[in-house]
Amino acid sequence: MNTYSPQVLVVDDDDEIRKLLARYMRDQGFRVLLASKCAEVRERMVTNQIDLIILDVMLPDGSGLDLCRDLRASRSDIPIILLTALKEDVDRIIGLEIGADDYMAKPFNPRELVARIRAVLRRGRSSSAVSNVAHLYHFEGFVADAHSRSVIDASGKDISLTGAEFDLLITFLDRPGRVLSRDQLLDLTRGNDGDVLDRSIDVLVSRLRRKLSDGGGGSIFKTVRNGGYQLTAKVLIPDKQR
Repeated sequence: MNTYSPQVLVVDDDDEIRKLLARYMRDQGFRVLLASKCAEVRERMVTNQIDLIILDVMLPDGSGLDLCRDLRASRSDIPIILLTALKEDVDRIIGLEIGADDYMAKPFNPRELVARIRAVLRRGRSSSAVSNVAHLYHFEGFVADAHSRSVIDASGKDISLTGAEFDLLITFLDRPGRVLSRDQLLDLTRGNDGDVLDRSIDVLVSRLRRKLSDGGGGSIFKTVRNGGYQLTAKVLIPDKQR
């Protein structure tokens, strides 16, 4: 029986790092493509099916942060893990704000990076495995489809969400009215992925607020002091009402 092997694009201008990661990841069962600059990333994406991108922040022909932002602006939902030599929390938060799914600082252990890759890919698969649960959520004029991982507003316009944003939204939609702490949200959306910043939840909620507000959703998330966050919108599911 053939099993699908995810294809990962490793983007780094350091030749040794590219070779090290390619060798280690292939040993772990991944297919690997390599790129050393932004232009090569775009070329690889045109001619290959990419399941995940490992993206260095500093590249010779541009910033990995800008490239990540451009990919999200073009509505690409390919998971992205950013790499950087910087360790400040603010740099990690910037990466999350522009749509990265995870973040690692150099130097790093390749074993940990592979664990992060598998966790990100696993989250995407588990979010798609919804054949036995409700998949259409109606709230504040929006419709979220868990099968297609899409959200449309009352006018039929698509609301572009990253994978992490969509996972968080579905977590709230499954629990309308409940106050969820940051720790609960991290557990529900990321599982045991290792060193994940609590602030990442704040960033994702802020992004959801902005995007849904732009789509006419108003303020549907309530910040509960010393508690966490609450979805205040009424959620309707076919044959169910919450």
